[in-house]
Amino acid sequence: MDIFTRYEGNSEKYKDKINIEEVSYKLLEIMDASNLEVGRLDRVGSGINGLDRFLQGGFPKKSITLVSGPPGGGKSIFCFQFLYEGVKNNEKCLFLTLDKKVEGLLEQSRQLGIDFQPAIEQNLIKFMFLDINQKLIYETMLNEILNGEYDRIVLDSITPLSEMPIYIRNPEDFNIDTSNSVKYDDYSKNTSPPTRRLHLLYIMNALESSSATSLVTSELPSGSKSLSRDGISEFLADGVITLSLDPMMDRRKLSIMKMRNTKHTLKPQDIVIDSGGIKII
Repeated sequence: MDIFTRYEGNSEKYKDKINIEEVSYKLLEIMDASNLEVGRLDRVGSGINGLDRFLQGGFPKKSITLVSGPPGGGKSIFCFQFLYEGVKNNEKCLFLTLDKKVEGLLEQSRQLGIDFQPAIEQNLIKFMFLDINQKLIYETMLNEILNGEYDRIVLDSITPLSEMPIYIRNPEDFNIDTSNSVKYDDYSKNTSPPTRRLHLLYIMNALESSSATSLVTSELPSGSKSLSRDGISEFLADGVITLSLDPMMDRRKLSIMKMRNTKHTLKPQDIVIDSGGIKII
């Protein structure tokens, strides 16, 4: 029976009328199907013990998730576990670091029981230190992101990049949609462009243009009302996860503040960091 039913009398025809009961059932079916579609999205495992059950199976594939927190909150550890999950699945991974040298990161991960050296030798993962004092740091970073054919990418951290000048030769070579981006030429010499947002848009556009599922980290000062140090990244990312500390109670928490196309709780989850990394308890 169709949703719309025509009623006819002996000599009089009525306009199409809606069968309300059937429409209601039909709408419920559509809503259920829509919810199922959300669940059917390709997902990428987080590598965090206990987290994926709160994310309908993991991060949406090709999404960008911001992981923010205070110093010592576990941001780099979160990234280690995310990439190690990829390595275990024979996925090609990239770790871009601005805060620590590669040797220090590898030693830190080994202390947690995560040894990336075999994966490095098998070309499954690449660690790259980006020196913010280098003039063409953006060119180096974008070339690696867009030409490396990575499945997972980590940028730790986005904060230094948002606070430095941009120098790029021939940006059209990187095949990034910059139609909505702000250009320095649009401003007079006496006008200061919105530099921070320009930086972040450029970085996010590059990650989005790749085929990778990405994590970017940001410092989060204590007491901040924003979800990142720059106050912008949380609006550009597909997802936001915060890591917090409560020194008085000797407690750590993880909160999923945002995750597009994903049903999730906003309730903070207790976590611990021990051998193997972060675990939800």
